[in-house]
Amino acid sequence: MVIQLNPEPEEEKEDPLLAFPEHTELEITRVERMKKSRSRYIIYFGEIAVPIHEDIMIKYRMMSGRSFGKTELLEIIQADERQRAYAEGLRYLESKPRTAVEISRRLRQKEFSESVVEVAVERLTRERFVDDRQYASRWAEQRITGHRKGKLWVRQELREKGIEKSLIAEALEGISEEEEFDGALQLGRRKWSSSKGEAIDRRRKTGAYLMRRGYSGDIVRRVLNELRKLEAEEGEEEIEDFY
Repeated sequence: MVIQLNPEPEEEKEDPLLAFPEHTELEITRVERMKKSRSRYIIYFGEIAVPIHEDIMIKYRMMSGRSFGKTELLEIIQADERQRAYAEGLRYLESKPRTAVEISRRLRQKEFSESVVEVAVERLTRERFVDDRQYASRWAEQRITGHRKGKLWVRQELREKGIEKSLIAEALEGISEEEEFDGALQLGRRKWSSSKGEAIDRRRKTGAYLMRRGYSGDIVRRVLNELRKLEAEEGEEEIEDFY
């Protein structure tokens, strides 16, 4: 019977290290490439089968005829676990950028240990595949200037993504108040035009709408006052400033 070592996290199988002799080295009898994952190989020690990533196999020179003891094999298994977590992190990044916390959550869902998750995220960060500062800056710009969300909304989004407060503040400071105001004004004009009722009702609806989009009270007041001026210029009923 061939005993599989280091299965996918969701599988529950017997640990072949329990059958590996304590003080005797076993010789690799054959090496086979896995069909479903071309970057992984199965290393056979007689009836014991150990799935290993290609990079780990090369690093430890795991080839037919070489012998390994239980202690060294445990080190190899741990290195392979870290490599698998790193590879899973890279796969998760293929579709779009992620924060360090998002990567950590993903790896925990895949049932990697906390120590393995930490090492994988540190490596991804060191190699610049994960960059929370850059992520926060780009996210803030896209959401505020592109999707017309207020800074309060974006701050909460970045918090939920696990970005540090200092990086959030830095990212939001990179967007001027005028840029935020321009987006709010465009939304406000559309909402005002589509709202029915008296001016005071339209003002209330527009203000509430902008607040829900994450704009601060100061920005909302500026927008409503600007709408008042635009209405006055167009000859519509004038309303008082919104304070």
